Amino acid sequence: MKIISLAISKKKATRKQVINEALLIENHGIKGDAHAGNWHRQVSFLSSESIEEARRMGLDVSFGDFAENIATEGIDWKTMPIGTRVKLGDSALVKITQIGKECHTKCAIYYKAGDCIMPKEGVFAKVLEGGTIRCGDKVEILPPEH
Repeated sequence: MKIISLAISKKKATRKQVINEALLIENHGIKGDAHAGNWHRQVSFLSSESIEEARRMGLDVSFGDFAENIATEGIDWKTMPIGTRVKLGDSALVKITQIGKECHTKCAIYYKAGDCIMPKEGVFAKVLEGGTIRCGDKVEILPPEH
C-alpha cells in the first residue's frame, strides 16, 4: 500500500495539479490546496485502481482529474470505516471522516471526464498529525481510536 499520486488545486470543483511532495498541516490539510481548512474534509483519497477502472470504461482521465489529493495503490477506500486512522509516510496521520459526497451541481471535473467517481468512491479525512509526504511513501491502516 503506497501513495501513487499527490495533487492540489487553488480552487474547489476543479481538477488538481499533480505534485511530487506535499506538506500536511495538522487540523488544516495540504498546504496550498483549496480544500484545506478547519473542517472534516481537509484531504481527499481515491484508489489508483478506481482511476484505472474509469480509464478502462473509456474516460480520458489521469491523476488529479477527480480532484483527489492522494491516490493510492492497494487500498479500497470505500470500505474503510469512519474513524479509521491512516499513517502516511514517516510522520503524517489522518482520520477518515467521510466516505463519498453529494455533488449538488455538475462541476468542471464531470464535464471534462464525462463522469465523476468521487461521490461514490472518494474518501475524506482530517489531519491529526502533519508531515511531508511523497509519491512512493508507504500507507499504513491503523485501527480506529476508542
